[in-house]
Amino acid sequence: MNFIEEIRWRGMLHDMTPGTEEQLEKEMTSGYIGFDPTSDSLHVGSLAQIMTLLHFQRAGHKPIPLVGGATGMVGDPSGKSQERNLLDEETLLHNVECIRRQLAKFLDFNCGANSAEIVNNYEWTKDVLFLQFIRDIGKHISINYMMAKDSVQSRLETGLSFCEFTYQLLQGFDFYHLYTQKNCKLQMGGSDQWGNIVTGAELIRRKTNGAAFALITQLITKADGTKFGKTEEGNVWLDKNKTSPYRFYQFWLNCSDDDSKKFIRIFTLYNREEIESLEKEHEQAPHLRILQKALAKEVTIRVHSEEEYNAAAEASEILFGKGAAESLNKMDEDTLLSVFEGVPRFNIPKSIIENGIHITELLVDKTNIFPSKNEFRRTLQGGGIYINKELISNAGQVITKSHLINNKYILAQKGKKNYFLIIVE
Repeated sequence: MNFIEEIRWRGMLHDMTPGTEEQLEKEMTSGYIGFDPTSDSLHVGSLAQIMTLLHFQRAGHKPIPLVGGATGMVGDPSGKSQERNLLDEETLLHNVECIRRQLAKFLDFNCGANSAEIVNNYEWTKDVLFLQFIRDIGKHISINYMMAKDSVQSRLETGLSFCEFTYQLLQGFDFYHLYTQKNCKLQMGGSDQWGNIVTGAELIRRKTNGAAFALITQLITKADGTKFGKTEEGNVWLDKNKTSPYRFYQFWLNCSDDDSKKFIRIFTLYNREEIESLEKEHEQAPHLRILQKALAKEVTIRVHSEEEYNAAAEASEILFGKGAAESLNKMDEDTLLSVFEGVPRFNIPKSIIENGIHITELLVDKTNIFPSKNEFRRTLQGGGIYINKELISNAGQVITKSHLINNKYILAQKGKKNYFLIIVE
């Protein structure tokens, strides 16, 4: 597999320095990408770079994910309108360890010569003295060179601290360190990182007279112009405690047709023939959302697990009226609350159903799901009342503790689309 050709046909490649392709064809090459450790989880905005490293390794090269424990203390101004809050050392090191575990789901760390290797730039930066740094690194890069960077120019009017201004030197120092200590000849990143990456390549040239290379990928955008990876609730995280597997699955399932055609190339390992076949199937029956389902399945399994994917897919079917009561009863509490977030909720004491309660009393008197018994009867006769996805046809039905999901919840349904969650505690 040719790495450049692979990311080119997938629409990921944006630019690279001269000689990069020749270097990769000549020998197995070590290449790195930096990841921001300001949270204890990466989010889907990081996935394009993770996939870049994955393709890089599959092409026979050695990927080095760098978790920026040191640069995270400074803050990269690229793409930022204001300076971000800086984290303390303990928090950063915790975040680094969490990110290590997430990256291990994508990269092989035990495959011989091209095994992935995670590094943390805090380890080689923490003991460097300021005077040593400005003498050994700072003197090789001019102020004019640093000022010319877009990431600096865009912040001149709003203000840029010296701390952020020096970020490109720190990133350049990382490249220099990995070049001299691990023979790492390539740095990769998003197109907003071009200035920082070429600073490192220039530093290597000036200090060692050696050749280092840069490659950048396209920044991911959505067809409607909104920011990729953001929802009304904020970032879509890779950590299931921050974004549930169900919500993660739904994020991909809800992609537009245009976006899914682009995203299935970038975020999955389907080959060109498989993708073109899926596109043809999708075009013949767009309402089946074949592309979206294929995309959501592969990414959810890779980030979480096949078990989590199956649960999310079943939960999705339940929400859209196709799920069975059995699937509902297998659903864990977190998934249940994710699926039915936003639906009306009613709280009743557990004592009400200890000895059983007639469904009319539950849905009319105790929860007001139906404003009157007349409306309840009309809906019942029309076959429009369900409890836990089971059709209710008897007005004398008694609801007992056996109806509780997770020993706490009852799902009531009025018609096809109106759900209500009764919380019993």
